Amino acid sequence: MQAWIAPSILSADFSRLGEEIEAVLAAGADIIHFDVMDNHYVPNLTIGPLVLESLRKAGIDCFIDVHLMVKPVDRLIGDFLDAGANLISVHPESTEHLHRTLSLIRDGGAQAGIVFNPATPLHALDEAIGLVDLVLIMSVNPGFGGQGFIPESLDKLRRVRRRIDESGREIRLEVDGGIKAGNIADAARAGADTFVAGSAIFGADDYAATIAAMRAALDLAHGV
Repeated sequence: MQAWIAPSILSADFSRLGEEIEAVLAAGADIIHFDVMDNHYVPNLTIGPLVLESLRKAGIDCFIDVHLMVKPVDRLIGDFLDAGANLISVHPESTEHLHRTLSLIRDGGAQAGIVFNPATPLHALDEAIGLVDLVLIMSVNPGFGGQGFIPESLDKLRRVRRRIDESGREIRLEVDGGIKAGNIADAARAGADTFVAGSAIFGADDYAATIAAMRAALDLAHGV
């Protein structure tokens, strides 16, 4: 599966968000990661479906991966589907009925993902793997950008990779939190194929050089 680099707009300059997205896409990013926080499930408040809808109306037509850190989550799924989300990921703790929530996403025409925080066990994946297109492993505790990578996340990535391979399904394995050129290869060797990076990209002076350094590290990890 082709590796994807997914800049998180949580670290972008919101006063010119459309320009920032266009800039990282031109610099070589594959998709855009759209972090939604509600100051309830996580201790921060970010953006909602109207921002996504505005970006689509402005001509941003790339694949957008929406990570919902909100509780309860079902009420917002339809809004993000209508706004143009390509993939919506949810946390098991954010819903009383995970199967129903994932079905809402898929029935609405988007891909569905399931997210595991650093201390969240993987039990829900065993029950829901037939309904997901992506598994997201948080390598920081969600809520804020700029945190350091939690090394124990590598073992969790390995365990999820085994589950995915055993399922026989094409499911992406995404990692989010503290990803940069210096550790992206470790995450790739552990089984990740989709890499969310916020401050490492948007905090850099040269987006293209940063993304190129990440790709070079991925090539080394894959023996290219």
